[in-house]
Amino acid sequence: MSKTTHFGFETVAEEEKSKRVAGVFTSVASKYDVMNDLMSVGLHRLWKRFAVGVSGVREGQRVLDVAGGSADLSRLFLKQVGSSGQVVLTDINNAMLRVGRDRLLNEGIATPVTQCDAEHLPFPDNYFDCVCIAFGLRNVTHKDAALRDMQRVLRPGGRLIVLEFSKIIKPLEPFYDAYSFKLLPKIGEIVANDADSYRYLAESIRMHPGQEELKKMMEDAGLEKVDYFNMTGGVVAVHRGYKF
Repeated sequence: MSKTTHFGFETVAEEEKSKRVAGVFTSVASKYDVMNDLMSVGLHRLWKRFAVGVSGVREGQRVLDVAGGSADLSRLFLKQVGSSGQVVLTDINNAMLRVGRDRLLNEGIATPVTQCDAEHLPFPDNYFDCVCIAFGLRNVTHKDAALRDMQRVLRPGGRLIVLEFSKIIKPLEPFYDAYSFKLLPKIGEIVANDADSYRYLAESIRMHPGQEELKKMMEDAGLEKVDYFNMTGGVVAVHRGYKF
C-alpha cells in the first residue's frame, strides 16, 4: 500500500505529492518574484536579509542554497562570501532553477547551479559552511530526510538556516486566515492566472510544523544549539542549527 502525505489540506500518495508540487512551481515560476512582492508587501526581502545575517557567513566560505529557485538568497550569500567563496544554487524544479540561473547570468554572476532533490543532495559529507533553505522545506515530502541530508553535507562548525512560514500569534489568526484563503488566491488568479497554486500555498503553510516542532525535527536530524527567530508576528520564522 502506498504511503500518504499532505498536499495542502488534501491527503495524497507520497509519489503524487512531488509531481503536484512540481506542477505548482512550474506554473508560477515566471510570476514568482512579482507574487512574492505582492503577497508580502515586499517583506520577504527583509526576511531573507535577516536569514543571511544570522547565518554568520563570512568571506571565503561555501554555501549551499537548497530549493533556491529564483536565487534571492544566493545573490545575498554571494556578496557575503566574496570572490574566494562559493555559493551553489539548487532546486528540484527546472523551471524555477532556470529563473534563478538566468537572473544571475543577466547580472554577470557565474555560480554553480544544480537541479536536485533536497532529500538526496549530490554533495560530499562535511563540505559546506552553511546550508540554507528558504520557503522550500514545507514542500518537501520527507522533511526529516531532507534535514538529515542537509546536516550531512555541513562541515563541523557549519550551520543550517531554515527560513519558512510558521505559526502566527493568536490575535492575528483571523485576519491572516481571511487574507490567506480569500485574498491570496484572488491575487494569484489575477497576476499569475493560477488561483489553485496559491490556495495550495496557504494550505501548505497551515500543515507545516510550528516553531517548536521544527526545532525538535532539526535536533532529531543531528543539529545542535537550535534556536529560532520569529518575524512579523510569527508569519515566518528563521531557524538556525549547528553541526558539531
